[in-house]
Amino acid sequence: MWRKLLLIGVVGALHAHWIDAFAAPSPAGTTATASAQILFPDSGMTPRGVALVIGNGDYPDHALENAPRDAMRIRDALAARGFDVITRTNASPQAMKLALAEFARRLRHGGTGVFYFAGHGFQLANATMLLPSGVDARVPASLVKDGLNLDAALQAMSAPRAHKLNLVILDTCLNNPFDAANTGDIAPPARTMIAYATAPGGFAADGPRGGVFTDALLHELSGASAHDATALFARVAANIRAATDGKQRPRVVSSFDEKLAAGAVGHDAIQPTRMYVTSADTEAPITLHSRGILPKDSSEQYELTFWDSIKDSTYPSDYEAYLKAYPNGRFATLAHARIDRLRAAAKTQTTPEATRTAPAATLPPLPPEKPRTTTAAPVPAPSAPSATAPAKAAPPAVVASRAANNGESRDCAACPVMVSLSPGSFTMGSATDDPSEKPVHHVTIEAPFAIGKYEVTIEQWNACVDAKACPALSSNNNPSKTAPARDLSWDDAQVYVKWLAKTTGKPYRLPTEAEWEYADRGGTTTQYWWGDKMVKGTANCKDCGNPWHTEGPENVGMFAANPFGLHDMNGSVWEWVSDCWHNSYQGAPTDGHTWDAPGCDMRVIRGGSWREGANYMLTSTRFRYSSSVRQSQDGFRVARDLK
Repeated sequence: MWRKLLLIGVVGALHAHWIDAFAAPSPAGTTATASAQILFPDSGMTPRGVALVIGNGDYPDHALENAPRDAMRIRDALAARGFDVITRTNASPQAMKLALAEFARRLRHGGTGVFYFAGHGFQLANATMLLPSGVDARVPASLVKDGLNLDAALQAMSAPRAHKLNLVILDTCLNNPFDAANTGDIAPPARTMIAYATAPGGFAADGPRGGVFTDALLHELSGASAHDATALFARVAANIRAATDGKQRPRVVSSFDEKLAAGAVGHDAIQPTRMYVTSADTEAPITLHSRGILPKDSSEQYELTFWDSIKDSTYPSDYEAYLKAYPNGRFATLAHARIDRLRAAAKTQTTPEATRTAPAATLPPLPPEKPRTTTAAPVPAPSAPSATAPAKAAPPAVVASRAANNGESRDCAACPVMVSLSPGSFTMGSATDDPSEKPVHHVTIEAPFAIGKYEVTIEQWNACVDAKACPALSSNNNPSKTAPARDLSWDDAQVYVKWLAKTTGKPYRLPTEAEWEYADRGGTTTQYWWGDKMVKGTANCKDCGNPWHTEGPENVGMFAANPFGLHDMNGSVWEWVSDCWHNSYQGAPTDGHTWDAPGCDMRVIRGGSWREGANYMLTSTRFRYSSSVRQSQDGFRVARDLK
């Protein structure tokens, strides 16, 4: 029963504000002051309100079972109190726009307007975006193009009307998948209160049957017939902080009075009345980050994911969406150029049909997609690498014995040290929630091969530079000659292995993705080659223990070798492999060969880097990058056929 009191109680707050604002003088002759009290009005109180209630949960990448259910319960509560309720669940972009238009039309008759949204949301600069059903976070442009800006809902409620009061309740996340630092507040219009489940840049959690924010607010409203709004939301915030260990912090902004307009509600000094999740399962788990867009990519990688998804588009709106997300992004110049070219091409068409069907054919070619320029940095003359490997710590115990190999070799003084591996079989992929690592499948490496004991170092790369075969490294690189060479594209790596093959007369190349994982596992079957749990000091990543420095990876060989005698397979720098990127292993070869595709420009990188956390160090972790783009975390190690 208490769930039905959510909007009854909060709408009462708006009616109370309206009553206070137009109160007659008191018997003593003094004017009643605005009280910010939330009251429970009679069902017959006029004017009747109009509400738009939306609950979206049908998302391809991250479905939300609770959001539509919460919307239906709120619909019932409002309808029981005489509200004119427009309800949409799992609404498409068009359905949400049409519902807003209907909402604005009905509000012209006056009264309180209530807009409620439960579902996925995110922050884009100072805009709050609410996602329609069906929008896929793996297609970043659709988030920006199809997301409903909260401003549209506020605009629908903004027209002058009798007894105007507005309430917006958002049980959604407000993280920014494009730039975590690019968040901010939205100033509410006149006579409007906005209640957020979390602060800008934050995440909202789900309980077993409803949003934690909604549950906590319902609980507080069910306790009495009147509340001070500031105190009520402070208690809600305190309860949610306690239930989520401080990871979720609700926020209320209001243009009603100074107390609420101040912004953040709830202070550390305010204690929760009780730790509360739902009406039934108080011990049920809370799912943190449940209502936010959570790409596995880092911010830098997600920008490349965004660009890769639109770079062949013939629609200006796709590039405009990119510029909204990344106004100063690495591809901003190219995006502006493509928009100009597409619009110029459209103007040359004589009919609307021609404009829609043939703009791309009239476009002149774009410049190569290498937005990051590499500045030639002075490099010292190369000296021959030491014949002895860097000192290493004793490797931790592993669950499988080392497979047979044929020892180490080096084909020239400046060549990488190679470790020879015998043929063998292993299980590739994982059953985690990352679809790109599925299905788990059996792979047999049919021929022996050699792979670099370390990643290609700065000294080794500079030998190619001195031969005028490779471009100079960027200034991002550590001056230490034994640091891994990085800020290199897949194309750069191909230049190096071709030079190395020509110099030595040996068939050097990049390892295939299957060879890379076979080598990294080292005969083990656990999540990491050292076991199923992260062990401090086994990899070069930001929470994997010392040594670690934020500005760059450590020198190669500073961490223990895996059972095959290979160093830094996990962490240090992402490593290019030869394969084209595919979204899953469905149809992948099972013989260890390269999985390629005609015209492929998105290649696989493996192993994580020093800038990622421990969850990227798993042997199965894989990601992709545009083959022509240099990125500060990307390097490689080489492979060589032994036949």
